[in-house]
Amino acid sequence: MFSVTVRDHMMVAHSFRGEVFGPAQRLHGATYVVDATFRREELDADGIVVDIGLATAVLHELVGELSYRNLDESLDFNTTTEALARLLADRLAERFGGLGLDGIIVTLRESHVAWASYERPL
Repeated sequence: MFSVTVRDHMMVAHSFRGEVFGPAQRLHGATYVVDATFRREELDADGIVVDIGLATAVLHELVGELSYRNLDESLDFNTTTEALARLLADRLAERFGGLGLDGIIVTLRESHVAWASYERPL
């Protein structure tokens, strides 16, 4: 399996619903490093998994839709790291679904010691 990963980052404000989140139930900020990995069993006719420039531009566009926003105002679910990884993976799948890729993995890194990923087939 071949893969190509591109990276961006985003800064958001959000809060969580549920006692399990303790003080994170209050509005707080989060900064994420966002990695999008595109997977393909075999390289395409051009010898690539995906055009890195296109993948970088699309990821930047999608991350930009979330950056510097209070996610509580636009999303109606607990915007945990895991849920945001799924949201971005699904949005990337909408944009890249017809290119013959086998899967996409999105990883959001909250810090150097904690991150979450979501992997979806195409």
